[in-house]
Amino acid sequence: MARIDLNEIRHSYKPSPKSDDDFALKRVHTTWEDGGAYALLGPSGCGKTTMLNIISGLLKPSHGQILYDGVDVSAMQPEERNIAQVFQFPVLYDTMTVYDNLAFPLRNRNVPASEVDARVRRIAETLELTNDLGKRAAGLSADAKQKISLGRGLVRSDVAAILFDEPLTVIDPHLKWELRRKLKEIHKEFGLTMIYVTHDQVEAMTFADKIVVMYEGEIVQTGTPEELFERPEHVFVGYFIGSPGMGFLECTLEGDIAHVNGAAIPLEPGYGVRASSLGSRFKLGIRPMYLGVHSSREACGELPGFEARVVGVEDQGFCRIVTVQFGGQEIKARINDGHPVAEGLCWLTFPPEKTKLYFNERLVG
Repeated sequence: MARIDLNEIRHSYKPSPKSDDDFALKRVHTTWEDGGAYALLGPSGCGKTTMLNIISGLLKPSHGQILYDGVDVSAMQPEERNIAQVFQFPVLYDTMTVYDNLAFPLRNRNVPASEVDARVRRIAETLELTNDLGKRAAGLSADAKQKISLGRGLVRSDVAAILFDEPLTVIDPHLKWELRRKLKEIHKEFGLTMIYVTHDQVEAMTFADKIVVMYEGEIVQTGTPEELFERPEHVFVGYFIGSPGMGFLECTLEGDIAHVNGAAIPLEPGYGVRASSLGSRFKLGIRPMYLGVHSSREACGELPGFEARVVGVEDQGFCRIVTVQFGGQEIKARINDGHPVAEGLCWLTFPPEKTKLYFNERLVG
């Protein structure tokens, strides 16, 4: 396995880029630790696959260096980097058996036959392909073919890293969770460096120890699922992580008070004072499950209540998603089942410890 450093990587598909808008990757400076399980998360077109292909060597960056354990591999071909890459759609030999497909990467490197057999059968058992080992790949389902493709990436124990580019796209939904669990088991057993590209936050959170969130060609935050949820460092992270995502309200500051169209929302002591040195216009952010929605001002308890109006209620079985109109803006709250709420007048509470401020899209620390 290897530690992978990306030093000031930038990439444009245009021959003569003139501005940041011409770059698919604007500036990436990050480290993938040896043996780590990472998810590279972001919407379509944000640069995830470009970054993965730069790491593997399928793409040479316009600027910057790629280091494997401190060695500059920027000019090396993919086969010289000793990387395994699993693509979105199955890559295998249809005319070969499942066994021969899994064995091919090992035989190609002259691994002893006994070791090949042991490794192939171990990976086949993990991916539940043992009963298909003697079958030709051409006759199998799309799910099984992608499992073979996964197995071909996992069968080698000597790789610097294994890169997954949305590998479960063609897998039926009920099998995705099981395969993610198996990938986690393989990671724990063999200590492989894994980078898993996805646009699905559930996939990212259930697979990775650390999630790298990309937005418009930049890494906007790297952290554990809990860190991304509780302390999103960028407005996009707050919006993208969670269902529904974090709600934002335009506000101004006066000391430790955030003003939202006349409503004076108290912040944690010193927070607003520190933030006010940055400028005058901010966004107040709060997760839907922390925003309190109450039927009366008295029900707000010790926190100040602010008059608002419920304009929509979505029943999701275990909870309800409530859309509230407040201060000329809309924000969502998640209400536990059994808590009374109906369209019409309501009062909101903002717990200060869960209320964040953002300036120029970035979290005020």
